[in-house]
Amino acid sequence: MEPKKNPKANVGRNSSLYFAIGLVLMLFLTNYAINYKVYDKDAIDIGQLNLDDLDEEEIPLIEQIKTPPPPPPPPAAPEVIEVVEDEEEVEETVIESTEADQETEIVEVEEVEVEEVEEDIEVPFAVIENVPVFPGCDKGNNAAKKKCMSDKITKFVQRKFNTDLAGDLGLSGRQRINVIFKIDKTGNITGIRSRAPHPALEKEAARVIKMLPKMKPGKQRGKAVTVPYSLPIIFQVQD
Repeated sequence: MEPKKNPKANVGRNSSLYFAIGLVLMLFLTNYAINYKVYDKDAIDIGQLNLDDLDEEEIPLIEQIKTPPPPPPPPAAPEVIEVVEDEEEVEETVIESTEADQETEIVEVEEVEVEEVEEDIEVPFAVIENVPVFPGCDKGNNAAKKKCMSDKITKFVQRKFNTDLAGDLGLSGRQRINVIFKIDKTGNITGIRSRAPHPALEKEAARVIKMLPKMKPGKQRGKAVTVPYSLPIIFQVQD
């Protein structure tokens, strides 16, 4: 037995599609209804501009001051032209030639003597070949002459130095005076310098050293030279 209903006229076959479309439309209408707003027209201020309330802007007038033109520069002074007469004589400088010719006489030049300037050479006392010789220290080798000279100078200073001067100056205890002098190439004492706790002691030391006798000068390579000498003077002031 065949069915009487046409299968194309079956409405239920697309029911799910229609349900989905209807659901979307309902959601859209619900959302629109929730977000819909209504405003009161009387509360709206459109902010109209009243041109009559604006103040008129005053534009200051600037007066242009015309600066007078600068005065014209003074006229230039006329140049003074000196007229020189043609008859005036002008001295001419004649430059003679310095070139020699065949007729020029040749002058013979005599021998020129060159004077040798002796240098003042200083050699330390410790390394000099031949030490200065103090009077009475001629015997022995170089080391013996050094020792003899040191002993003689020490004894000489001990005899001549005024040790009571330190007590008179109010100094006490051990006093040390450093003296430096030179024995030049002629054997004389020069260049005396001294350092002491008091200027009076320095003067006394210089006075005594000046009294040293003349010596035979020291020699280096057979030539007389200047020899520096250092002498410490030490003494105890008795309280």
